Amino acid sequence: MINNDERLLAAGIYVLSLFFPVLGPLIIWLIKKDESAFIDYHGREYFNFLISYTVYFFISGLLTIIIIGFVAIAVLAVMLFVFTIIAAIKAYEGNEYRIPLIFRLIK
Repeated sequence: MINNDERLLAAGIYVLSLFFPVLGPLIIWLIKKDESAFIDYHGREYFNFLISYTVYFFISGLLTIIIIGFVAIAVLAVMLFVFTIIAAIKAYEGNEYRIPLIFRLIK
């Protein structure tokens, strides 16, 4: 059973990522991953999300040589924000959310 603290910390991983993309979520995940499978799941999901979108932004940056890169960066920025908010809401509700279009490198 997932308690309120676990739900709040899992949602906090995503909310803090809007202000501190690496440090805030990393601290929560490293401290609580052994105590809660739910927080561990959301921590792994967030860092896979971060890695994937870093790669996507890098490729889009290279594509700015042609105009399509600017469009891709704008679309990625919107997707990053929307998926982060959805994941925070789902985590607070106590659900596991699989963010679309990410590489799951951390298992």
